[in-house]
Amino acid sequence: MDVRKVERISKALSDPSRITILKQLREKEDCLYCHEISDFIDLAQPSISHHVKQLADADLIIAGKEGRNVKYRLNKTVLDEYVNFLNTLKS
Repeated sequence: MDVRKVERISKALSDPSRITILKQLREKEDCLYCHEISDFIDLAQPSISHHVKQLADADLIIAGKEGRNVKYRLNKTVLDEYVNFLNTLKS
C-alpha cells in the first residue's frame, strides 16, 4: 500500500462520524442505504454526503446504485491492507 493511500485512509478515519458509519456497515454486514445513515447520525444530509464521499474516496466503502437508491458496502480488502501496513510499522 502506498503512502498516499495510507494518508487518505488515515484522514478519512480521523472523524468520529465516519467511524460510526463504518461500524454500522460492519454490523449490517450486507449493505447500508444512504437514507439509513441519517437514522443513527444526527447530521444534515449534506454533512452525511460529505462524510460518505470521504470514505468512498479513501476506498473504505463501495457505493452501488440500486434504482434511485445508493447502497454502501464495507471494503474489507482495503481495510485489511491498511491494518497490515500499520502492523509493519510495529515490527
